[in-house]
Amino acid sequence: MLTMRTGEVNRKTAETDIRLRLCLDGGDAKIDTGMGFLDHMLTLFAAHGGFGLELACRGDTQVDGHHSTEDIGIALGEAFRLAIGDKKGIGRYGSLLLPMDETLVLCAADVSGRSHLSWNVPFPTEKVGEYDTQLFEEFFLGFVRKAEITLHVKLLDGENSHHIAEGVFKAFGRALRQAAAIDPARADVLPSTKGLL
Repeated sequence: MLTMRTGEVNRKTAETDIRLRLCLDGGDAKIDTGMGFLDHMLTLFAAHGGFGLELACRGDTQVDGHHSTEDIGIALGEAFRLAIGDKKGIGRYGSLLLPMDETLVLCAADVSGRSHLSWNVPFPTEKVGEYDTQLFEEFFLGFVRKAEITLHVKLLDGENSHHIAEGVFKAFGRALRQAAAIDPARADVLPSTKGLL
């Protein structure tokens, strides 16, 4: 019988109150961040990753979206680290070159135990609707720090900020899906010659 790999995080600060549950092996997406565009992006992430994601965030969005976005990244990264467990049997690496109309995004992940973000995604506009596009980098920084993964995200082509953001989150979901997938033939093997990830 397959054990579902899940991570649950409750994170409360003076700025945000977050309840999050991530299942790497499927489920529904129920997302309410208080920011409609981020809800849309995280729904795409869950759908393309094949992940179950339940997320509720109450934050100081009357100030702006910074604290909520960063803290959601932190909580999601922590939930991923908890869900991935001892890392035995995982693919470890995942990558995707994703087209979204005129946009082309490269995303590559290594569940390495080392936190690193290489981010090269220039947005042509400062906002998509009411959402500040600068905040996407803060989300991914928070994620990699807690998930303890290496993540490279590069914009290779693109003119529309909405398409760029969609491409990033779809590619992110699919790259993580590959990296987290279990290889049944090597289910008890840690994918590292060092014996530690």
